[in-house]
Amino acid sequence: MKPVTTPPKTYRVKSFGCQMNVYDGERMAELLAEKGITEAPEGEDADLVVLNTCHIREKAAEKIYSDIGRLTKGKTQKKAPMIAVAGCVAQAEGEEIMKRAPAVSMVVGPQAYHRLPDMLDRAVEGKRSTDTDMPAIAKFDILPQRKKRFPTAFLTVQEGCDKFCTYCVVPYTRGAEISRPFADLLTEANRLIERGAKEITLLGQNVNAWSGEDLKGHTIGLDGLIRELAKLPEIKRIRYTTSHPNDFTKGLVASHGEVEKLMPYLHLPVQSGSDRVLKAMNRNHTAESYLRVLEDVRKARPDIAFSGDFIVGFPGETEAEFEETLALVDEVRYAQAYSFKYSPRPGTPAATMDDQIPKKVMDERLQRLQERLNRDQHAFNQASVGKTCEVLIERKGKFDGQWLGKSPWLQSVWFEGDADIGDLVTVDLVDGGPNSLRGQMREIATA
Repeated sequence: MKPVTTPPKTYRVKSFGCQMNVYDGERMAELLAEKGITEAPEGEDADLVVLNTCHIREKAAEKIYSDIGRLTKGKTQKKAPMIAVAGCVAQAEGEEIMKRAPAVSMVVGPQAYHRLPDMLDRAVEGKRSTDTDMPAIAKFDILPQRKKRFPTAFLTVQEGCDKFCTYCVVPYTRGAEISRPFADLLTEANRLIERGAKEITLLGQNVNAWSGEDLKGHTIGLDGLIRELAKLPEIKRIRYTTSHPNDFTKGLVASHGEVEKLMPYLHLPVQSGSDRVLKAMNRNHTAESYLRVLEDVRKARPDIAFSGDFIVGFPGETEAEFEETLALVDEVRYAQAYSFKYSPRPGTPAATMDDQIPKKVMDERLQRLQERLNRDQHAFNQASVGKTCEVLIERKGKFDGQWLGKSPWLQSVWFEGDADIGDLVTVDLVDGGPNSLRGQMREIATA
């Protein structure tokens, strides 16, 4: 297929994977909008499709080729879209993608997508290009100001990871840990406020490794950043993700009890309840030290809700070691959690370890783990019935007068009433299901 030479008028960005990818997808959409390209209406083909990829799961690259095939199958040169591959698969396998998929015009990594407009100009001229450079946060100086109006917003404060867990590709696709300057974050937070944000989620591959200097030149960590952002009156809620247990400072623990705007919800991955498996993963913490962090946070904020990540079937994991993970789950009782089968990623140490676990065993263990996690999530929702809390409305429901939003504990809540998107509404939680709660609206908060 020959490259598309007509400048695209419409685009669609398809993001896969983590919240950082969602953020990156939004920023790429803004870059395209700056060039006068509009988002394709739902259900209509786009002139330009950006596949914003995730490399965490097995066969992620093969899935991209399948997506490319679906976009081009049976289409002529004039009807086929221009295709850009972005994200972590692009970073890891950029040149291979260009060789295997002639329909792809651009391949751009997660640290270089601010150059997408220039790459697009070259693609219109029929010149294919790859950019997987990893400049030190240069993209944030070039990205356009946020224009999308929404009551919740992501704010990337840190990128990269230095932990080198043996199963993970992030250090190779996102680079070393880098913290964005405090002044830049304060400026962006105020711009998000101008666009209607009432809740900000601070993002990072290892977000609690953030550090910087405040406006007075004092060195602060993530807790200091949270405290400074909490001083902005328009911000009503603050969250952060994703954290590492080894970077959880006493100041961050204390902030959960002292900063009212910091929501009572903590996502803290553990991956396994077995110390031997954790050591093989190069996690550099134990099950006991992880539980100690949760205990400290719960003492600071008794109503905290915990979320975690789990990997089952890591190479060499025995049935007894998997049972240790189940025991940890039973002790913590997570309000939410994410669980996956181990997926060997090329180039990571774990991919070449002995004793790879058979798929059938991993399937069975994952099912058992998810049964307990689902049990605890449902129980947490049911235990919330009878509480009164504020819900931030994020979107309309299926029916007239119905609204959907999040509780302080990041539960999905739906209710009916005279309100609007962006309102903080006082709601009585009256019914708890496996994945959401039903509420009855009292009043719109004025504070």
